[in-house]
Amino acid sequence: MSKEEDIFEGGRKLPLLEDFYTLQGEGRHTGTAAYFIRVGGCDIGCKWCDTKFSWNPDVHTLTNMDEIIEKAQNFPAKTIVVTGGEPTTYNLEYLTSKLVEKGVKTHLETSGVYKLTGTWDWICLSPKKHNKPVPELYKLANELKVIIETEDDLNWAIENESLVSDTCELFLQPEWSNFENIINPVVEFIKNNPRWRISIQAHKFMHIP
Repeated sequence: MSKEEDIFEGGRKLPLLEDFYTLQGEGRHTGTAAYFIRVGGCDIGCKWCDTKFSWNPDVHTLTNMDEIIEKAQNFPAKTIVVTGGEPTTYNLEYLTSKLVEKGVKTHLETSGVYKLTGTWDWICLSPKKHNKPVPELYKLANELKVIIETEDDLNWAIENESLVSDTCELFLQPEWSNFENIINPVVEFIKNNPRWRISIQAHKFMHIP
């Protein structure tokens, strides 16, 4: 057993940043209730990241996932969203297997840079230009969510559209700190490319987690 496997006990423990019950604010499931498990640790380094506090895994407590799973059972919605950080940094087989046993829907939010582990009902792939996904993630994605900071990112969206399956749902998300400058180009792009939809980070407008 490697040192890393010993620390995480095969995924039974993960560096937990936070867990909470709220409404999904982005993408396909916007407005639906879900329990979020946010794991710490990310080496992607997006300059506009709104969760930079998640980057260093060493500052987040290694937490027994069985405790979090039981805690999540106290809430009415039976969907768990695993996010980060970059959750695929870790082996997620144990976590998702236990969630499936509980009859919970498993949703993943990932940049796709690492090999996928775990069993997922929904995979939201949010690819980054400076650290691209592993190729096999594209065909597994149920949802493609591309962050648009500048108009050039629209070309990146088109490039990624060609890599996902025909059933993958497509979303453009204006980068929050540049929302006012980029929203109109995003709207015009979608009007001309109606397979795409917009994701506007509704939770930030509602001031909820």
